[in-house]
Amino acid sequence: MGHLRTNGFKIETRNISNRELIDVKIKNKVPEKLYSCHTAIIQGYVIEGHVPADLILRLLKEKPRVLGLAVPGMPIGSPGMEGPNPQPYEVLTFDKDGKTAVYAKR
Repeated sequence: MGHLRTNGFKIETRNISNRELIDVKIKNKVPEKLYSCHTAIIQGYVIEGHVPADLILRLLKEKPRVLGLAVPGMPIGSPGMEGPNPQPYEVLTFDKDGKTAVYAKR
């Protein structure tokens, strides 16, 4: 979340149980295969996992007809997961039917 704050986002955090977090994901139609450790709602879009701030800003500017963006898992090299030997990863869009598409590769 420091990455988002550094990039100008105002963050409100809530510490909830794992069950409550899964309920948030289900309510917001995040496909189970995309589940990660964090879920956020920004201007009506769902952000799942360690999505780079520049891609969230791009999403908010472009306003595609998707539910949100996701980075499944916690790949080394994604925001908040910096470290040696970064892994390439994909940032995916997802829609209400669970369909995904590559939004960006990092």
